[in-house]
Amino acid sequence: MTALLSERAGLQRVEVDGRPAYVLTQLIGTVAVGDRVVVNTTAVDLGLGTGGWDVVHWNLERDEWSEHAAGHEMKLRYTSLQVDTGVADPPSDEGRRARLGSPLVACFLHSQVAAVAAAFKHLAPHARLAYVMTDGGALPFAVSDLIPDLRRAGWIDVTVSAGQAFGAEREAVTVAHALELASDCDAVVVSQGPGSLGSDSMLGFSALEVADVLTVGSFALEPIVALRWSDADPRERHRGLSHHSTTALKLTSTSVIVPVPTGAPRPQVGDHEVVEVDVPDVGMLFRQAGLDVRTMGRTPGDDAGFFAYAAAAGVVAAQRVER
Repeated sequence: MTALLSERAGLQRVEVDGRPAYVLTQLIGTVAVGDRVVVNTTAVDLGLGTGGWDVVHWNLERDEWSEHAAGHEMKLRYTSLQVDTGVADPPSDEGRRARLGSPLVACFLHSQVAAVAAAFKHLAPHARLAYVMTDGGALPFAVSDLIPDLRRAGWIDVTVSAGQAFGAEREAVTVAHALELASDCDAVVVSQGPGSLGSDSMLGFSALEVADVLTVGSFALEPIVALRWSDADPRERHRGLSHHSTTALKLTSTSVIVPVPTGAPRPQVGDHEVVEVDVPDVGMLFRQAGLDVRTMGRTPGDDAGFFAYAAAAGVVAAQRVER
């Protein structure tokens, strides 16, 4: 390892022979300048959207590594990097705030969380908002630059990693379990971590999990979907209302709320309830909070519809909390 660029809980950003890489310290421990390391370069070599970073797989300066949590629950099970994360206990009855019908917002992309949280906290600044990261995208919570920024801005109050995702403040076995662990908050926003896996097929994309999230959440919470919309995506299947949204809603077995900005196109979403709401200027809210939020490199100025539709979901969630 030739340089240490930055570090925070769970993550070091380094250079290895001039190439940027990151270290997941919960899995392999820390590294230091001069350490010999094994690096996985596959994603960068394939030109995938990893942000241009290799991943340090192992530090050859140590023979073994183990990090024990309070329990015995494993994530990344049956791999050489399986880790004892422990699993959190539900909040005590005294600490619970969520009630039947509390809002649950399901997102298709990690970047939508910022717009949901910005609009929610703008309208309900004293309400507590939890973020649940699923295992549909990145598994290590530490690789998200967005959520620590939203935490510093005061827009996210609690974080939970569900399924094989790991490293949040609270560890959950499933999404349903994560919702239980977030019951000391007034609302929950759920999305996969950074990155999403997709193909050209109708059902081959990781964000299809939104159908399950909405269905599971409907047993206790009020499900709201943050539509994936774009005015600027170069791919026809994601221009306007993404086929990811239409497909997931077709497979959602319960009726959900579908917020849209006032005056924006009203999508055809079957029997789901479309609700028009006025949305704040989330680009301005980002600037006021000192945040540079992008989706696939595009700012709110580049793709206003993407952020406006996501913000509409945050508005509806805040209205449900404040009523």
